[in-house]
Amino acid sequence: MTPKEQKAAIRTERLTQRDAIPAHERIEKSLTMAAHAEDNLRFAPGAVISGFFPIRSEPDLRPLMARLRERGARLCLPVIVDKQTIVFRELFVDAPLISTGFGTSGPGPEAPEVDPDIMLVPLSAFDRTGHRIGYGAGYYDRAIDRLHKKDMDPQLVGIAFDCQEVASVPAEPHDVGLNAMLTESGFRHFTRRIG
Repeated sequence: MTPKEQKAAIRTERLTQRDAIPAHERIEKSLTMAAHAEDNLRFAPGAVISGFFPIRSEPDLRPLMARLRERGARLCLPVIVDKQTIVFRELFVDAPLISTGFGTSGPGPEAPEVDPDIMLVPLSAFDRTGHRIGYGAGYYDRAIDRLHKKDMDPQLVGIAFDCQEVASVPAEPHDVGLNAMLTESGFRHFTRRIG
């Protein structure tokens, strides 16, 4: 089995596990995650933090994002602009949201595009060393690469439930590891960044 095939199998397995979490438990776990991040996510006022609104059975980051805004963060959301690209548009209080693809919503084209200092990254699986498996389309990988080409190195914080952890993710040379992982059990920092 190739690494790509292994990742696909792990993705399916872990997303099935996530989907099995009852909705009321996902809400409670998401609130617990917000509390862990409050204690562990450090940033200067004015830092740009990308979050995401939940689709399917993802953790709900809206309570966490509200707390980050209260602490002085500028928030943004990913917006799909074509089959290869996401950009990050600033999220203002009471700004209208539009459909942005794959069941997501976000700020419209009138919102400024920003480059995140911290990225809260959705994923399908992760391991104890900070490697992750995304959803398979590569949007975040390409966005991170674009930021690196601008000499930016955003802090990458994976967002998932505990049931999405696996023993080992088959890392490939192009994979960029996470700086940290946030689940309902806590906030873990990783020392390794590159696959």
